[in-house]
Amino acid sequence: MKKMILLFSHKLTEEQIADSKASFGVEEFVVLDTDLQTIWSNIPANLESVVEYLQPVRDFLIEQMEEDDMVLVQGDFGATCAIASFVKSLGGVAVYATTKRDVVEREIDGKIVKTSVFEHVRFRKF
Repeated sequence: MKKMILLFSHKLTEEQIADSKASFGVEEFVVLDTDLQTIWSNIPANLESVVEYLQPVRDFLIEQMEEDDMVLVQGDFGATCAIASFVKSLGGVAVYATTKRDVVEREIDGKIVKTSVFEHVRFRKF
């Protein structure tokens, strides 16, 4: 059963779920537990290197991932690059989501409020 492990700080949209199933044959989605999600979503900016900090995430991937499984990797730039490379070294497929952004400006109480609306386009392999 092909899985997509989610290493990002958001919830998948219905469009992303449908795309991952149609484009890659994903049948199961694996989310991080609370502790790992906290690690992934709060990478300290003052660290010289993220290698040691990310070890629990790498351990999780070793336990959960099988060859050709997908891993959606988005977050801190350095951590994303390191983990995408690690996923590929294990025989997995690292991907990220691409989006189209529409900006809507409205005047509310004499102020301009700018709202960005993001729409999923596709997953792209690293």
